[in-house]
Amino acid sequence: MTFDLASLGRESSWEGVRAAVGGLGVSGFAAADTLQHLGAHVIALDDGDDDALREKATLLEILGVDVRIGPGSTQTFPEGVDLFVTSPGWAPTTPLLAEAAARAIPVWGEVELAWRLRGDNPAPWLTVTGTNGKTTTVQMLESILRAQGLNALAVGNVGTPVLEAVMNPERFDVLAVELSSYQLHWSQSISAQASTVLNLAPDHIDWHGGLDAYTADKARIYERTQVAAVYNVQDPVTEHMVEEAEVVEGCRAIGFTLGIPAAGMIGLVDDAIADRAFIPGRISSAAELGSIRDIGLNAAVGGVHDADRVPPPHVVANALAAAALARAHGVEARSVRDGLRSFTPDAHRIAEVARIDGVTWVDDSKATNAHAAQASIQGFEHVVWVAGGLAKGASFDELVVAVRDRLRAVVLIGADRSLIAESLRRHAPDVPVVEVDTGETDPMDRVVEVAAPLARQGDTVLLAPGCASMDQFRNYSARGDSFAAAVHRLRDQS
Repeated sequence: MTFDLASLGRESSWEGVRAAVGGLGVSGFAAADTLQHLGAHVIALDDGDDDALREKATLLEILGVDVRIGPGSTQTFPEGVDLFVTSPGWAPTTPLLAEAAARAIPVWGEVELAWRLRGDNPAPWLTVTGTNGKTTTVQMLESILRAQGLNALAVGNVGTPVLEAVMNPERFDVLAVELSSYQLHWSQSISAQASTVLNLAPDHIDWHGGLDAYTADKARIYERTQVAAVYNVQDPVTEHMVEEAEVVEGCRAIGFTLGIPAAGMIGLVDDAIADRAFIPGRISSAAELGSIRDIGLNAAVGGVHDADRVPPPHVVANALAAAALARAHGVEARSVRDGLRSFTPDAHRIAEVARIDGVTWVDDSKATNAHAAQASIQGFEHVVWVAGGLAKGASFDELVVAVRDRLRAVVLIGADRSLIAESLRRHAPDVPVVEVDTGETDPMDRVVEVAAPLARQGDTVLLAPGCASMDQFRNYSARGDSFAAAVHRLRDQS
């Protein structure tokens, strides 16, 4: 039977549609559950076989999903499939997806499915991507939207599946949607109210097959944007993406900048966040949206608020992007200020752990690539840098050249620490480097022991690994928790 999938929505009967769902992670589970609820015959496939996956499989089987899990479950293409919904982690070269393409079977991501199921009078989407800063930006955006009194939710790659929010009986006024390059690759029809690419640096090149393909997938976020395509003035490739995008007629290009904004931009005048994009007199004047000191003002370290704390430049850039997207939705200036004030950063994102004998210890375990680590280091004057893990094929030469004048010393951990050590030898030979090799054991107590005497008063010991964590830790959160616990033990001994 042939179906016009483009005509099927949340009010349609999906009876007779045979849909395969690849991967039973958070988004895959949501897709299988939703398609079954709509009446489709669903086949869910995953090669994994652990307790959490088996629990998901049991729940889906109770609902009537044909679940096939365990080694070898994805080797055979299910026959008679009309639609394949893939989890974002599945690369286009995955055999089942390549087979779907060869058979001319549509392949959607969970986000594409969510867009098609929005229903009548749907909530607008404000979409965010970039190599780094996506989660922080959508959470800032959510905080700003809520300060306006809107029922808003941060969704997508940030945690809550977009599909779950779209299908929720509670109606949201607006969604702040974080989209990874993986999710964008499988999206074809999303038309955001406003969209942004925060920045671009090489990442996930193995998944995409090259930097050009990665860049092209990021640029897809601007396609069909309705009101504002927001770009980073300091990252010209993002402006070029906007220039090349097929947007809705009337959509404006809006820049955000750490400098003084020109007309059509949001930027900084001294410490003030200035809007010269969304006010009537933008040619000759600006509206103040708050101060950079408002950003994360309610974040506390040890229960103590620091009103004099100035966030690092990349966090300010995230706030400017969030402000631009919110203003594109019609949010008032005071709500931008109030939302930034009430925003609380997630754990492991430039989180101050302790101050011991004049040295500040900071956990930025979320900095899992070189671009993020560079931005993190550039937020501090003098740094003892804790780095290393799984490099994912990255190079560290550009990072070291950019930050070498800030490095007091470097402490290296993890499987690919030698790659960073080699870059340091080439480009920063005078910077002391200590490699910590604890074998299979958690290295953080030794890291803290080594780092403490390397730091001087006023310095920052910064965990910004520039690498993934899975060689030594369950995830980046576990790595950050271990670092913080080791720092607290040091403090208690002081």
